[in-house]
Amino acid sequence: MTRSWDWATGEGLLGLDDPEEWDAAFERGERSLGTAAIGLAFNCPLEDASPRLVRATQLPDIAQRGFAFTAVGTAARLNGALTPELYEVLRAAGPSRRSIAVNAVDDTLTFVPFRDLPPWLKRWAVYGTVRDKAEGWWLRGEDAVGNAWRALRRRRS
Repeated sequence: MTRSWDWATGEGLLGLDDPEEWDAAFERGERSLGTAAIGLAFNCPLEDASPRLVRATQLPDIAQRGFAFTAVGTAARLNGALTPELYEVLRAAGPSRRSIAVNAVDDTLTFVPFRDLPPWLKRWAVYGTVRDKAEGWWLRGEDAVGNAWRALRRRRS
């Protein structure tokens, strides 16, 4: 059965299950390749989708590149693993809070077993946990000092 995908609007592309169709659309320079990458992550084996997801993360359109990273996170959720090439894409984009890959990294850390992560991502997970804990302590301390200061000011009035 041949399906027609609406590459101009992106309609129906979340159902894309044909990697060769994605390749042909890439060669034609279609617009909604990032959206279609999400469809590949949902509907294709990781090994088939992975090279297309890698290419999609390099698209010039920032919105479509964002969808491509959503597809990487989706692949991690559905498969509990990523390919070495996808881990490398995440590493290149950077796992920081300001990275376009932040949600894909978070999904990977949530759905891929820690023992299966590459060493750099294990280090990042530990660093992020320590940073978040320290930040929480700092904010609680800041609240306590603020509350004490307000109580002292009320007492003086």
